[in-house]
Amino acid sequence: MTRDTIIGTALFTLAAARPVTCDNRGVLRDKPLILLVEDQSDLRQMYAEQLMLSGFDVIEAGNGADAITHTTSHSPDVVLMDLSLPVMDGWEATRRLKNDTRTSHIPVVALTAHDGAGELQRATRAGCDWFVPKPCPPAALIAEIRRVLATPR
Repeated sequence: MTRDTIIGTALFTLAAARPVTCDNRGVLRDKPLILLVEDQSDLRQMYAEQLMLSGFDVIEAGNGADAITHTTSHSPDVVLMDLSLPVMDGWEATRRLKNDTRTSHIPVVALTAHDGAGELQRATRAGCDWFVPKPCPPAALIAEIRRVLATPR
């Protein structure tokens, strides 16, 4: 058995056990990667811990400009985007991500305290794929992320 056969078998076994995704450099990962964009550090920490305990890898950003940088460089499976952010708000960051061919396919979930039909429509116009009002219990957020990941794109 050659080294390539062993690696190929290992990848096949891993793929059969759970979904495997790649970042934009072709690096395989066996856990979905979530970009959590939230400017309130206590909320960001709480959500990040819950996501990691639920089997996700997490990268974090505190503003919309960093969200664009991290999305472009890490190609997460889902972006959880607060909409009221410093430097660049989540509305504009989402528009830019959805207008960039490198990131337009990545689902963006609006995670915001702005609630109501008007905000849902505004988030949809900006390019958000889903809308989760805050405060959101961590278990409900995890369930929504799993639903987003299970939705064919």
